[in-house]
Amino acid sequence: MRLSKFILLATLFLFLFSCGTNYTPTYKNATVSWYGKPFHGRTTANGEKYNMHKLTAAHKKLPFGTKVLLINPENNKKVIVRINDRGPFVAGREFDLSKKAFSKLAPNQRGILKVKYKILK
Repeated sequence: MRLSKFILLATLFLFLFSCGTNYTPTYKNATVSWYGKPFHGRTTANGEKYNMHKLTAAHKKLPFGTKVLLINPENNKKVIVRINDRGPFVAGREFDLSKKAFSKLAPNQRGILKVKYKILK
């Protein structure tokens, strides 16, 4: 009887203290680059035409349509991109951003950038 009361109280305790907890997704670090004019108008891996003026990105594994929030920790600028292509195919890079998406974070002359990101959906 004492054991069942203990289990009941422990379960109730865990339930009460877990109800108010909000899950905050953690950010991951990544290196990103961008691709532009030579690929503009070409077919992406998901079948749509690449448009360097849209907020899109390439990733090796994330499902097409996934939305990702990227933040430049140097200036706190943010952008949300939609995955519509595969890549990048350069070691150490996590995303290839469209020209417009990259320009929301930093000047395109930088070429590559360290960011924090989290998957939204």
